[in-house]
Amino acid sequence: MQILLADDHPLFREGVKPILQKLDAQVEVLEAVDYPSAYAISAQYSAMDLALMDLNMPGGTGIDGIAQFRRRFPDIPLIVLSAADQPDEVREVLAAGAMGYISKASAPAVIVSAIQLVIAGGVYAPPDLLSQRPAPPPPPPVVPVHPASPSGPRLSNLTERQLDVVRLIAKGMSNRQIAETLHLTEGTVKIHVTAVLRALDAANRTEAVLVAQKAGLA
Repeated sequence: MQILLADDHPLFREGVKPILQKLDAQVEVLEAVDYPSAYAISAQYSAMDLALMDLNMPGGTGIDGIAQFRRRFPDIPLIVLSAADQPDEVREVLAAGAMGYISKASAPAVIVSAIQLVIAGGVYAPPDLLSQRPAPPPPPPVVPVHPASPSGPRLSNLTERQLDVVRLIAKGMSNRQIAETLHLTEGTVKIHVTAVLRALDAANRTEAVLVAQKAGLA
């Protein structure tokens, strides 16, 4: 298992590495000290299992740095580690594409559980955030998908990798088969499937395929 640990504080990285060994005794921790080095390592090890990144590091501007990482490396599950745990910040991080948000004050057992959840394809947020129920934003205007255009509004929200996943779902492939075809981990495929269903506003895989067919993709 390969995990990127990006944080500009050496003492924090040294404290987290023993926690990561609880996931896998043979875990390989790739260390970065700023956003540029995190991008460079991720480009070199694009098949890594997870990226753990501090929100505020040199060479990036918080949420923008996280969003840029997601655009560059959509196949790498990302968890943000931060000393702050303001609900608005957590929501912004998740909206930027992170699959989890862990407070640096969390107990080791919480960190391990959160990482296991994300690797399995889930999303982790602090329980105190989940207990809050902010007013939902107004729904976006409904825009019909042109039946002959594979780049309809909802499909335009998908990455190229997610479009590949949709095509393979349409062929009846399971997550394991998709993972083997695209040379990804099954956990990464689950993350993409979840993102596809959300982007297409589909309740299940079958409905996602129907939306893609109407748009001329599948």
